[in-house]
Amino acid sequence: MNKLYPWQNVSWQRWIGLRSRLPHAILLKGPQGIGKFDFAKNLALSLLCEQPLMNGLACQNCPSCLWFQQETHPDFRLLQPDSLAEQEEGEEREAGKKKPSQQISVDQIRGLANFANLSSHRGGHRVVLIHPAEAMNTNAANALLKTLEEPSEKMLIILVSHKPQQLLPTILSRCMTLAMPMPTHEESINWLKQQGIPHPEVILAQAGFAPLQAMLIAEENATAEEYNYFLQQIRQPAKFDVLALAEKLQKTEPAKIIHWLQQWCYDLNSAKLSGVVRYNSELTDLIKNLSGSISIFELMRYQKELLVARREAQHPLNPKLLFESLLLSYRQMMMTSP
Repeated sequence: MNKLYPWQNVSWQRWIGLRSRLPHAILLKGPQGIGKFDFAKNLALSLLCEQPLMNGLACQNCPSCLWFQQETHPDFRLLQPDSLAEQEEGEEREAGKKKPSQQISVDQIRGLANFANLSSHRGGHRVVLIHPAEAMNTNAANALLKTLEEPSEKMLIILVSHKPQQLLPTILSRCMTLAMPMPTHEESINWLKQQGIPHPEVILAQAGFAPLQAMLIAEENATAEEYNYFLQQIRQPAKFDVLALAEKLQKTEPAKIIHWLQQWCYDLNSAKLSGVVRYNSELTDLIKNLSGSISIFELMRYQKELLVARREAQHPLNPKLLFESLLLSYRQMMMTSP
């Protein structure tokens, strides 16, 4: 288990204050990449620990802590999409094998019924962690609502959500909400430096200022190289080969490319309206020059197009055709005079 991140200390104190009046369900909400999942696991472990420390953190040495670390604790359940579980375990999918689900199914939620009716193995609490909660499909969300309406004694359900607005209002109303703060820029930079990440300012901006996401980018050199190549192409809208770039990117996750385009367009928009560049500050002068020749209406139209593409990115029929369409539309937008 990771220790608390420096920006989570205040949230941890709020959790300690809840221990004496523990709710049946807690919603941890906040931007992706700030450590909500790690915080939730620390929270679950502290509740299951038989000898918690003075600061409320788990001792890491009792039988409950050892079972938790081995992922065999009988009083704990983690529900997440199969795709996320496979990613965390570092498994490589065999050629031709069906893609793992990106949703939390109704069967996973229904499995909580038996767990809720069991007695605690250690005589303490039982904990369910659902991550991310918005991955529940409609049937799963409705099944969870039934569990929340009839809570079991000494069982805590922790929901981690990057997009709480996608959850049912009836689920939100039955959870105590703990908003997880975005770390300050200084906290993120200092933490990344402690992890030995070179040039943390640039990587942090690429990650949308989420430090854990920045850490992943730094660890995946291929991603950084791919991002830099992508920027080299799109910053020359009159010269880059749309079909060749789409061909090169076709094995990249569509949501990632759309996210890069959204950040780039945000910088163009911001530079045009206020002269400020947020995500690609090292290219400030270039972006300001490019933004001056763009129609603001065309830029707004293209940003809406990216929003639609982002919602549909999980199920693209053909990533290459999607990239061709978005890149052609981008070049058209860039070549339209204001």
